[in-house]
Amino acid sequence: MAVAPLRTHKDPHRAAVHGVHSLDRFVFTVPDLDEAARFYDAFGLETRRDGGRLDLHTAGHPQTWGSLYQAAGNKKLQYLSFGCFAEDFEPIAARLERLGIARCQPHPLGDAAGIWVKHPDGFAVQIVVAPKSSPDAKSGPLVEAPVPIGTGASLNRARIPKVRPRRLAHVLLFSPDVERAIHFYEDVLGLRLSDRSADLVVFMHGVHGSDHHLIAMAKSEGPGLHHLSWDVGNIDEVGRGMEQMYAAGYVRGWGVGRHVLGSNYFYYARDPWGSHSEYSFDIDYVPGNFEWQAGDHPPEDSFYAWGPAVPADFVTNFEIQGG
Repeated sequence: MAVAPLRTHKDPHRAAVHGVHSLDRFVFTVPDLDEAARFYDAFGLETRRDGGRLDLHTAGHPQTWGSLYQAAGNKKLQYLSFGCFAEDFEPIAARLERLGIARCQPHPLGDAAGIWVKHPDGFAVQIVVAPKSSPDAKSGPLVEAPVPIGTGASLNRARIPKVRPRRLAHVLLFSPDVERAIHFYEDVLGLRLSDRSADLVVFMHGVHGSDHHLIAMAKSEGPGLHHLSWDVGNIDEVGRGMEQMYAAGYVRGWGVGRHVLGSNYFYYARDPWGSHSEYSFDIDYVPGNFEWQAGDHPPEDSFYAWGPAVPADFVTNFEIQGG
C-alpha cells in the first residue's frame, strides 16, 4: 500500500497556532520482549529488533510508532515523544519559558534531541521536530474489488488474509489527576479538548489536523498505558482482527462494537500485561482549520453505542496493581 510522503511544514492558515502535530513515538518496558514480539506479530504489526529494543511499524509506512525494552516487573510507560513542525519548535520553547516549566534530563532510553519535560503524572515527554505522522484527512475505507453477482462477498476462513493496521491512531493513558493532565497537554503541547465525560475519560486532538483524539485519558489511581489504537481499513478488518487474535491464543478482549465519542468501530485485544491494542476503523476527524466544539457527556451515554458487555477489569491499571 502506497503511503503519501509525510508533511514537514504547517499550513499557512495555522501560522499563528503553535502546537505539536503528532504523537511521534511511545516507549514502554515489558518483562519479556519475546512475548511482546509474538503478540504484536499476531496483531499484524511489523516488529523489528535492534539490540535490546523492539520497534513497532505498520506495513508500508515509514514511521517507527513505538519502541519496547525489556525490564523486570510490570509493563511500564517510560516516555512519549511528540512531533512538531520546525516553525513551531521555538514558539513552543518560548511558551514553556513563559509558563515557568522546567526542562528535565533526557530519558535514559531516549536521546538528547529536542526538549524534555516531566509530565505531572511522572513520566518524561519529549518534543522534537519531525514529519507529521498524524493524518491530514479522515482515513478512508479500504477499497475492495467488486464481487460479481452470484459470488459470495465474504472469503472463507481459510482464505482470509492477515489484518495489517495502517497506522497508529492514538494512545489512551491512565491518569490520577485528569484535569491537571488536560492543562499540561493544552499549555505545553498545544493540544485541544475534543470531548469528555467529567474526569472519567477525556479526548484531545492536534491543532494541525488529527483524528478526534491522538491522546486520551482515563481516571485511575496512578499513571499508566491502557491501550494503543491502530487504524484498519473497514469494519470487516476489525472483526477479522478479533478472529486473528483468537487464533493466535489471545482470547481476552472487548468488542466488536462502536464508540460514541470518536465514533470508531473497535475490537480491543488484551496483551500479556493487562493492557490492550485496539483495531479501530472510521474514527471522527478534526481538520486543522476547524474549531471542534468539545462536549461533556454523561457517563451512561459516552462509552459505546453498541457491543458486548464491558469486561469487569477493562479499565484496571495493571501498571500499579500488577498483571
